[in-house]
This record gives sequence, structure tokens and C-alpha cells, in this order.
Amino acid sequence: MTAATQDPHAAAAAGLTRDLPLVPALSALLFIDVQNFSVRREGGEFAGHTPEEIEEKYGAFFARIEANTIPAMQRLQAAFRRARIEVMYTNIESLTLDGRDRSLDYKVTGFHVPRGSWDGKVIDELAPGEDEIVLPKSSSSVFVSTHIDYILRNLGVKQLVLAGLLTDQCVESAVRDACDLGYLVTLVTDACASITQERHENSLRTIKGYCRQITTDALIREIAQG
Repeated sequence: MTAATQDPHAAAAAGLTRDLPLVPALSALLFIDVQNFSVRREGGEFAGHTPEEIEEKYGAFFARIEANTIPAMQRLQAAFRRARIEVMYTNIESLTLDGRDRSLDYKVTGFHVPRGSWDGKVIDELAPGEDEIVLPKSSSSVFVSTHIDYILRNLGVKQLVLAGLLTDQCVESAVRDACDLGYLVTLVTDACASITQERHENSLRTIKGYCRQITTDALIREIAQG
């Protein structure tokens, strides 16, 4: 293994590119907001809507994530565990029961996920392992309302892989902030989703200059070879 391969920052600078394979020992996978609140029809994000309204407005979204996005996430999670690469999670969840610590944006939006609630739990299909890190956040970007940057640096992570919901909101915020903090970001395109496929694809185009974009199966093949 060359020095440039061992240090992805040096390789990126030398080649002026983000299109670099992962170095497993310097990498981590982060799932963003894959939780009951925003993935289940009975989740708090959809409170106040009748089942008929939910199906009319969000039916295509649920069908897409249940058939495609969540299975891709599961394959990704399993592959990273096999490769012994750190798997992490962040979820929308307040530090308090009444949500007084939430960001102003979440208060205005009406997002309220009380500490310890069912809404705040990562979905069963993607349940964290007993020694995997879960970081509750109360803002769009995990880098704003958690100490993830401190944790990643303690873990020696230089390449951050992102997947989750929603592509054009919390995922996109994490991509931009991670880049500004010096991480090389890989976004797994089919392990992310937004309310509409159009919004998802628009976001991918918007943030293409900030991250390497790759499919689940291509990334699994890459780490299997590493």
C-alpha cells in the first residue's frame, strides 16, 4: 500500500480529486435520520394527516424507500460491518422531553421528537449494534448540534460515507459541513431518498461538486477488494 493510499488527504491533494476508494481504517459510514419519526406512516412527521392523506401525498415516497432505499441501506450496513468499518447513526431527537433545546428551525417547522421516544429510534431494519455510535441531533446538520467532528477525529476518520434521509435536507447539510471540516465525503446515491425522486435527483446534481457519488453495490465491491 502506498503512502498516498494510506493518506487519502495527500492523495486528494496530489491528484486534485475526490474520486478515491475508501481506506477502511480511515473510514466511517453514517446513516442520517433513518428513524420511526420519518420512515413510518405513523411517525410523528406525518401526524395530523389521515391515512388517506398520507397515502395520497407520501405513498410514492414510502413505496420507494421500502422497496429500494432501505434494502440498499441494509446491504451497505452489512458490508461495512463485515469489513470492520465503523458504522454510525444520527437521529432527530431532543435532549429534553419538551424539546426546548431544539433549533429554532425545528421549532418553527414543528419537528418534536422527545428524548427516548419511539419516534427517535432508528428503524428495526437498520438497528444499531450494541457498540455502534448513535448521535441524537436537534438541527438539520449533524455537525451543528452534535460533537460528531470530535468523535470522527478521535476515531481517525478521514473519509466519511453518508446515507439516509432526506437527500436535499439533512443529508445535503452533512455533506457540505463535512467537506468544510476537511473530510473526504462519499455519498451513496441509492441509499438516500427525498420526498420525491425529482428532489432527490436535483440534490445529487447540486452537491456533486462536494462529494464522490457512488451506488451501494459499487461501494460494496470496492470495500470487498480493499
